[in-house]
Amino acid sequence: MNPKLLALYGLKWNPFAPGAPTEALFATPRLRSFCWRVAQLAEEGGFALVTGSPGAGKSAALRILAEHLATQRDVKVGVISRPQAGIGDFYREMGDLFGVELRPNNRWGGAKNLRQRWQAHIDDSLNRPVLIVDEAQEMLPLVLSELRLLSSAKLDSHILLTVVLAGDGRLVERLRSDELLPLGSRIRVRLAIDRATPQELQDCLRHALQQAGATTLMTPELIVTLCDHSQGNLRALMTLAGELLATAAERDARQIDEKLFFETCAMAPPPAPLSTAAGTRRRR
Repeated sequence: MNPKLLALYGLKWNPFAPGAPTEALFATPRLRSFCWRVAQLAEEGGFALVTGSPGAGKSAALRILAEHLATQRDVKVGVISRPQAGIGDFYREMGDLFGVELRPNNRWGGAKNLRQRWQAHIDDSLNRPVLIVDEAQEMLPLVLSELRLLSSAKLDSHILLTVVLAGDGRLVERLRSDELLPLGSRIRVRLAIDRATPQELQDCLRHALQQAGATTLMTPELIVTLCDHSQGNLRALMTLAGELLATAAERDARQIDEKLFFETCAMAPPPAPLSTAAGTRRRR
């Protein structure tokens, strides 16, 4: 973190940065309920789904979920880092996550070894390992189908893995397709992150400021203005707040207020429309 921000505002971290600690993230009652239900799902295995538009807070929800699961006894959590990978790299990453040496050219052997490792974990802890996949709309249909088949045994009566998929509307549409309907029909726990209300955004912002140790960094009026201006998008809110924080530090401002907001975010006048003649020449 920039030392100047620490010196000026006594912040423990930048509350608006993507890498802010998980404790800086605000968990709504719906998200806390989802985390509890996924923890229960881990006892039986199956699929969970988080959906929402870009910037709605899906990745933040997954971070909160992973933190919650880490507090549960004997729950092992793996996170896919390359959802866009082909089937070979998918198996390589699964082997790395779960400590199994796999050969991608031997998918039968790889599936067998992974299942044996998961079954051993179940026998020891009674919980299924949890696999989290962010940006799951990028996964190839073949990989999603492979994941579905890999996670069950005994004619689909014995579930070996808990999988949490997160993605935007494209994932929802894909799960309705004939190709992926067998997976879509297996979703047991869902969280649809809707456009946030101004009050929900205010709660998130105040929580982030409190956790970072700077509850008075922004005036109450500015908090309301920012949340109204962000149009229900959490990422837009944090991006704008981070820009204001950087501008305030540059100016040595002791507090961020509406005056700074309007100075920073004042929109330039739109360009004058082309004349009819100019437009005709441009089209030619």
